[in-house]
Amino acid sequence: MYTGIRPGEEEVTRPFFEARGEVVLDADTGRRAGAYLARYARSHGVEVADALIAAAATTSDLRLWTLNRKHYPMDDIQFFEPAKPLTQ
Repeated sequence: MYTGIRPGEEEVTRPFFEARGEVVLDADTGRRAGAYLARYARSHGVEVADALIAAAATTSDLRLWTLNRKHYPMDDIQFFEPAKPLTQ
């Protein structure tokens, strides 16, 4: 169903994706993704999917939630920082 989801995680993952909504991939997003590829493809191995994800986040003024930040070397990316649980 989803790449990287382990067997048994489908049901808890589905509501997460359904709650996120949609982000439009328009011409501005495509141009920014192209700029990211021109700048980072050779030096950092950024691929089309990562460039589109980064561009969608930045053009929509959203924070990117990822555990793999090495795929996003762009200076204008804002990452989601989950709150750390309080220790007792």
